[in-house]
Amino acid sequence: MRVIIVGAGQVGSSIAADLDSTHEVVIVDCDPERVDELNYSLDVLAIHGDGTSVDTLQEAGIERADMVIASTDDDETNIVVCATAKAVSSAFTIARVKNTEYLRTWQHSEKAFGIDFMVCTNLLAAESIVRVVGLPAARDVDPFAGGQVQMAEFEVEDESPVANQTVSEADRFDSLTFAAILREGAVTIPRGDTVIRPGDRVVVIGSPQSVQGFATTLSPDESAGTAEEVVIVGGSEIGYHVARLLEERGFKPRLLEQDPDRARELAEQLPGTIVMESDATDIDFLEREYIGDADMLVSALDSDEKNLLVSLLAARLGVERTVAVIDTTPYVDLFEAVGVDVGVSPREVVAEEITRFTREGGAENVALIESDKAEVLEIEVDENSTLAGKPIRESVAALPEGVVIGAITRRREFITPRGNTVIEPGDHVVVFVDGSVVGDVAPKL
Repeated sequence: MRVIIVGAGQVGSSIAADLDSTHEVVIVDCDPERVDELNYSLDVLAIHGDGTSVDTLQEAGIERADMVIASTDDDETNIVVCATAKAVSSAFTIARVKNTEYLRTWQHSEKAFGIDFMVCTNLLAAESIVRVVGLPAARDVDPFAGGQVQMAEFEVEDESPVANQTVSEADRFDSLTFAAILREGAVTIPRGDTVIRPGDRVVVIGSPQSVQGFATTLSPDESAGTAEEVVIVGGSEIGYHVARLLEERGFKPRLLEQDPDRARELAEQLPGTIVMESDATDIDFLEREYIGDADMLVSALDSDEKNLLVSLLAARLGVERTVAVIDTTPYVDLFEAVGVDVGVSPREVVAEEITRFTREGGAENVALIESDKAEVLEIEVDENSTLAGKPIRESVAALPEGVVIGAITRRREFITPRGNTVIEPGDHVVVFVDGSVVGDVAPKL
């Protein structure tokens, strides 16, 4: 597939890096130095030019393109790129936007602006944050099979009850599968005698109840569930959507916003949220409002440095877990190393969503683990699948190493996969696949 990506920032470059080995990728950017860097660092054709120009798109081969991804930092530019591409070609167009008003317009008529698929950075980031609320120690959560199956990634702390236990000892749940352990940048498929070490990231797949139970086992001292008290700092678009989504889940969050006009506006839009007008670094105010008693604090200010400061201050006051929005993706690991529990990069989230969309193929749902280290696929098994009609131990043996059957749903019933479980055509199967063998495995499923 020939893919043209307009915008070579963090999002565009990340998508290009994910696609360059499997697709013919052309990337367009106005910065000539950035174009030179990409021509050397990735297996792509990088072109200097304005992606809204027909001439530039023609130079990129728009007439032969199957897909155009507009991923600049400017919403209007991305919309114009897609409209221009649609005017001169039949390519499938994807636009990244931050303003949810554009998303609402597009959802009203999914051919609006000449855009076939629109992803909203702020909304996706908020959804990513809300998914980890209520799951202690969770770093990432994705639903599958209409919500009947969850995949979650947890970090094992030094004092965790499962630290230094074997997988067999830690596995106390009927409907949970240990899919992988991420250790020092490598993916390990765990066996029963694999020891879980402090610092490991454990990927589990199972029913939502079992995943919740495992989360509680990992961090028994942290509260869990809808009774959690969540404080949101910053009434940005992301902060607003986090509050709105939490309200929909039955939470009653508190939101701190310094600007009086914005605070008043949010109070009107969020009837289930307590909106407070204050500077989030005012320690007297934070202590007076018992912010330190919160189970989770989400910092969604407009500056990475401010979000780091507020998160560290909240942790010092006693908040159980902090989540910081981090605009500069390379800062995520750094911020987590100095004390932020979960860093969420909106740019990384939207890049993964677009990459996920381009990879779907036969899979009904895809989640990316650590950008590209592994994937979790949901597939509906047909008669031609390697998995069909055989016990799992036989069918997995016919696939490359690095594949774990995480969960099965049959006629909307959850089935825990075991070695002698026979998968039937029509079953929905959630499969963990090491990133190095995804290309070989996906066509066989």
